[in-house]
Amino acid sequence: MTNQQQPSAVSVDVPAKTNLTLHVGEPRAEWGGRHALDTIYCGVGVYDTVAVSRRAPGSGFTFALAGDHLGDLAAPAADALSDEDARRNHAVKALLALAQAAGREPDVAIRLTKRIPVAAGLGGGSADAAGALLALNILWALDWPIDRLRAVAATLGADMPFCLTGGVAHGTGFGERIDDIPADSPRGRDLAARGFAGRLLVGAYDDALSTPAVYAAFDRLGAGDGGENHLQHAAVTLHPRSGLAIDAARAAGATQAFVSGSGPSVVAFTPTATVEDAVRRAWESAGCVDRIIAADAPATPRITVA
Repeated sequence: MTNQQQPSAVSVDVPAKTNLTLHVGEPRAEWGGRHALDTIYCGVGVYDTVAVSRRAPGSGFTFALAGDHLGDLAAPAADALSDEDARRNHAVKALLALAQAAGREPDVAIRLTKRIPVAAGLGGGSADAAGALLALNILWALDWPIDRLRAVAATLGADMPFCLTGGVAHGTGFGERIDDIPADSPRGRDLAARGFAGRLLVGAYDDALSTPAVYAAFDRLGAGDGGENHLQHAAVTLHPRSGLAIDAARAAGATQAFVSGSGPSVVAFTPTATVEDAVRRAWESAGCVDRIIAADAPATPRITVA
């Protein structure tokens, strides 16, 4: 494809992720101290938008950030992030990694619109990196298959290879080895039958929870009574309101309710509109979450080419 045939801009709506199950093993030195994981990932229909467009050769990259509830990502003016701050963003890291892998110059404008809560166990940063890789693969007409993009994503973080496709998948290694689980497969049907699909509510918080702090607490406390998420006990110990939200959702009829990843967000699957309303009212009356976001799962990225 010639430069004239290449698109001038690409945007990707990339969903959040949660972990339907998250079993944590021992830390491994060869993975920089990261723990071995055995997890079932699920895309959640809360979307960040990563938009990329080409810039003049040799002009380098620009990065702009927009959205509410940006937490530590926010600058005094979101469009005026310093170069140092921009280079810490996962979407920019993905741009630089793919440019190096593909032998391209990073002459790209990136605009990131955040809707996924920040530092919330919902994989927002991983989603942003995945969205950038998907968009750049088209913008630059690389036509790399997903497995090749996943190899780049795995150098950036554990969840990022999954976020390239969303849906439902089995993750192993430190989370980067991905085996997709089709909805019509026996495993996919079993997860749906257990209530891990369909309408859900996310209980989000204005305060964040540090993933390293949760893992440090897990190393001290173990999995405890966290059920299928081995990090839940540690997360609830550090952020007790998450535990209150889980209890309230289950009492209101949620088929599944759990801390998402390392927290503090809580995901509650609601099989009917009546249950959804009951969970919402329970959370509001108890004041155990700060924001409530309705979504569907599983969700996959949506790509728009200009």
